[in-house]
Amino acid sequence: MANITAADVNKLRQATGAGMMDCKKALVESNGDFEKAIEFLRKKGQKVAANRADRESTEGAAIAKVNEDHTSGVSIVLACETDFVGKNESFVTLANKLADIALTCESKEDLLSASIDGMTVADKLIEQTGVIGEKIEIPSFQKINAPYVSSYIHAGNKIASLVGLSGKGNGAEEVAKDIAMQVAAMNPLALDEAGVDASIIEKEIEIAKDQLRAEGKPEEMLDKIAKGKLNRFFKENTLINQDFIKDNKMSVSQYVKTLGKDVNVVDFKRVALG
Repeated sequence: MANITAADVNKLRQATGAGMMDCKKALVESNGDFEKAIEFLRKKGQKVAANRADRESTEGAAIAKVNEDHTSGVSIVLACETDFVGKNESFVTLANKLADIALTCESKEDLLSASIDGMTVADKLIEQTGVIGEKIEIPSFQKINAPYVSSYIHAGNKIASLVGLSGKGNGAEEVAKDIAMQVAAMNPLALDEAGVDASIIEKEIEIAKDQLRAEGKPEEMLDKIAKGKLNRFFKENTLINQDFIKDNKMSVSQYVKTLGKDVNVVDFKRVALG
């Protein structure tokens, strides 16, 4: 039987994030072979993952990152089962590390196949499932590429958002951050009217007409009044038409124009727990 030292246990712990006792057991079971010990921990994770596959992972950490020149950004959710784990420092550190890797990826599939700590991200999630004892997964991956991208993470890592602008201009950092905050707070359905799904528009029109009929409005007036209600729906639910949260005397579109008449919001993304 191999002589397992405290240094051996600590080395495995640093490499995997597993607890001291789990690392010691893995090394004992692997007769001191470091690679076999890592494999032992992965297999443990696979067993735990299989047992918890039907569990809901509605807690965790929502993280947004932007590259150095602010031309690309990603937002992801690293999900777990309990708020206790989601707030754990090592869990949030892992979420940030995965978000850094996500900046180099174009999709969730790319991220899961990317390398981290000598294994794929997918294997890392399985390993951490065994370490933590909860279902760990990445349910959300969003990316924006634009001339200027900014991000915002709501307190407690519950919501993360990205905003892409068509240009920089003086003050772009503050303006883009403010709009990313707006996205997190107001959760718009779409960027503008054109981005709202036709089925949603039809449903809103029908709801409006039903309300008007209940109020006794003449049938020949329903289309015109419903159109007015639809315009209010667009104002409340499309980003560029929403009142700016820091100054409701202007819309988001008008606020962006403070950077220059040719600057527009071109895209936004929002991820949240649950």
